[in-house]
Order: sequence, then structure tokens, then C-alpha cells
Amino acid sequence: MQYLTVLEETKVLEKDWAKARYEQLVSIDEKRVRAQYHAQGYQKRIARAFNKKVKPRNLKEGNLVLKVLRDETFDPRGKMKPRWFGPFIIKNIMSGGATRITNLDGEEMLCLINMDNLWKYHI
Repeated sequence: MQYLTVLEETKVLEKDWAKARYEQLVSIDEKRVRAQYHAQGYQKRIARAFNKKVKPRNLKEGNLVLKVLRDETFDPRGKMKPRWFGPFIIKNIMSGGATRITNLDGEEMLCLINMDNLWKYHI
């Protein structure tokens, strides 16, 4: 056992060495708990800041909605170009916020639309 030869060379009693080692281990546990406490506080602060910006979408099946236009094509109207397109009817809402929409004639759009890209249509 190598630690015994080190103890003999340094003239440290094994009892004192064991006590010092135990205190080191206890302080490591305290540091770990403190770090975990700080990490949880940080996660709560980040979640609170994120959740402040989240807008609830109270959309249901059958609601009229507008779809955001995200075309990167050139539009001569510049900043006056339309930002929303529609109205559409929500046909189906799936888990995770995916929706299937149809136009007013009943023609279903082929791709699913994320609920973040929809806005409630006010008449």
C-alpha cells in the first residue's frame, strides 16, 4: 500500500491523515450541493424569462386563423407587403402544436402548420 509509505516519509499519523481526508470529502459534498442549488436557481430564472415571452394560443378546431407569410422572395411593396395570409379553418390539432388547416372552400393544405405560425382571425 503506497499511501502508508507516503505517511511514513512525511511523518503524518494515519489518524490525522484519515481525518483530513474525511474533511476534504465532506467539503466536496458541500460544494456539489451548493453548485446544484445554483444550477437549479439558474434554470428557474431562465424558464421564468422564457415563459414571460410565450403567448398562449387559444386555438381550437373550427376556428378561423391567418397563416404567416415567410417568403423570402422579392416583393416590390417592400415593408408594406402583407404579413398574413388567409383566412383558414383549423381542421385538426395534433400533439406538439402541429395543425392541419383547410381554406374556406374545404381544400386541405398538404403540409402541417405549426401553431406558432397561426393567428386567430378576428372578424
